[in-house]
Amino acid sequence: MKSAVALNAVLDGLREQIAHLESAGQRKRGVLPFGVAQIDERLPGGGLAYGALHECAGGGAGTVDGAAAALFVAGIAARTKGKVVWCLTRPDLFFPALAQAGLHPNRVVFVESDKEEDVLANMEEGLSYGGLGAVIGEIVRLPMAASRRLQLAAEKSGTMALAVRRWRRQTEASDFGQPTASTTRWRVSVIPSVELPVPGVGRAKWLLELMRVKAGECAEFEVGACDAEGRIDIFSRSADGQDQAGRSRHSR
Repeated sequence: MKSAVALNAVLDGLREQIAHLESAGQRKRGVLPFGVAQIDERLPGGGLAYGALHECAGGGAGTVDGAAAALFVAGIAARTKGKVVWCLTRPDLFFPALAQAGLHPNRVVFVESDKEEDVLANMEEGLSYGGLGAVIGEIVRLPMAASRRLQLAAEKSGTMALAVRRWRRQTEASDFGQPTASTTRWRVSVIPSVELPVPGVGRAKWLLELMRVKAGECAEFEVGACDAEGRIDIFSRSADGQDQAGRSRHSR
């Protein structure tokens, strides 16, 4: 009886040590804030968690919303430190657009595959490597089992995983509602750009929807597209009815 009690005490002590180490690792990894209070306050810890999987999709099946989702993710990756691995099956990224979103191509290692299964495998390998700013993967479907592997790989290395859900046809968009192990889920839709006092096209605007967040609540925001440093602005309605941008001076 005494030996059993002693064994249980040892096991309890080990569990406490493991829990302490895991919590310390989570604190060390920290988060990547957007630098916009209205968004960061909706996210546990005040930003996107490192060592976690986040997914994003366009609001529709068209290429415009899909491109906006890719640029939103590029802006996030631009604000991380280190190389970025981008896994994909279609080499249709427009490099100048990525640079305008703050992610310069010389920071990115593109990994092209023929099948989505290979994209998932390459993402997992990149996350396991460690030392990267972020690992991005363009995929249509994200099965629960695959998302769990990506989440676990991200947790072990502390690298941020970003899944861009890009549809080829409308019927594929329904898969975005299926459960995954992602920490956050975002949807980006293009809305009319900012009006200028002179003829021309103003800064692009997005409807940014936080559709799921662990230990948090859903929300939506009207934001200005990523600038050259990967930052977004949030728009609020002023007294005269005009949209005005409000960005924290602590954006990074």
